[in-house]
Amino acid sequence: MKLNLLSCDAQRPDKRAITKCILEISFNMNPSLAYELTEIMLEGDAVDVEVEDKNSGSALRALRKLSIDYEIID
Repeated sequence: MKLNLLSCDAQRPDKRAITKCILEISFNMNPSLAYELTEIMLEGDAVDVEVEDKNSGSALRALRKLSIDYEIID
């Protein structure tokens, strides 16, 4: 499943927690890329992340907990 991470509505977003979340939910991601995608998203641009189908439910919950807006692409 592919997700488009749109933005983070948290008043004070926790970059480290967001990076860790992206790293844990995504398929085949390294820490430096996860950090870079976090920075891009927090600057206001959407990023695409591929999530394994078996982790999709927990991935969506984790994103909502961090106040990250997303849309399901595929």
